Amino acid sequence: MEILNIKDLKISFNTDTGVVEAVNGISLSVGEGESLGLVGETGAGKTTTALGILRLIQCPPGEFVKGEIFYKGQDILKMKDQELRDMRGAEISMIFQDPMSALNPVMTIGEQISEVILHHQKCTKEEAERQMLAMLEQVRIPAERAGEYPYQFSGGMKQRVIIAIALACHPKLLIADEPTTALDVTIQAQVLEMINALKRTNHTSMLLITHDLGVVAESCEKVAIMYAGEIVESGSVADIFDATAHPYTKGLFNSIPSISKKMDRLKPIEGMMPDPGNLPTGCKFHPRCPFASDLETCAAEEPIAYEVTPGHFVRCHRCRSWVEELKVERGVGV
Repeated sequence: MEILNIKDLKISFNTDTGVVEAVNGISLSVGEGESLGLVGETGAGKTTTALGILRLIQCPPGEFVKGEIFYKGQDILKMKDQELRDMRGAEISMIFQDPMSALNPVMTIGEQISEVILHHQKCTKEEAERQMLAMLEQVRIPAERAGEYPYQFSGGMKQRVIIAIALACHPKLLIADEPTTALDVTIQAQVLEMINALKRTNHTSMLLITHDLGVVAESCEKVAIMYAGEIVESGSVADIFDATAHPYTKGLFNSIPSISKKMDRLKPIEGMMPDPGNLPTGCKFHPRCPFASDLETCAAEEPIAYEVTPGHFVRCHRCRSWVEELKVERGVGV
């Protein structure tokens, strides 16, 4: 059963210098109890997508140009303000990327966790405090520190506070926006282990936003690769890791150090992410793609999502041409 279903979502921002096309017609879904990893470079549109799901895009300058976002069959884009406030935190929660800016510096961490519980569960202050202390212990913060302020905690502990706030009301869908960014490797492992354990306990679905494919391999069942506001490849973890198809996805894997292969230098993806205010024509990746010169259509026509194997979709002219040729060779219907 699908808990989240996004259909052809497009989000843009109207600025003094023109229209910034941040999200360009993406479609993705997350099943009940399932984890989807949304992967891409900085500027791909991942965080804008997450904020769009919760309707946290400031409009104007932001604008939902088209598309639908269904949560349990209900279109979030048509919800009233009170419905949204009731949904955020109780049904869908978000772990924000920067814990320092997400926390209120003049409220204790205990007050900030209790506030969420009081709003959504309509319980007494004593019951909210009891649940807050239990939540702190769950994220491995001693309960006696509930009266302290965010500045008194390290980066890793602030991230745990954000996790406690996000999971305090046991949401059905958790959006984790790069939850391990700026944390050292040891703390990263602890935070991921904690999120996965709490997710299993509460049977929570998760949309994990990251640029780290290693984190995705440990935490997710499905993967969507995002580039310039588009999903360029999607499928199961096995599809993406073992049958990589899109040149951009291959470039991401080639830039990861390997302990099993001897290499003198990593192979970075040449060039930079395109300006969302001035996107290239045709395939958005073609100016950086090493195979774009093979087909004239790369710069002229925008590719559509093509199903390489059941459930494995790729948005690439070259990949579609290659797969169709392979099917003809094998006598399989295209």
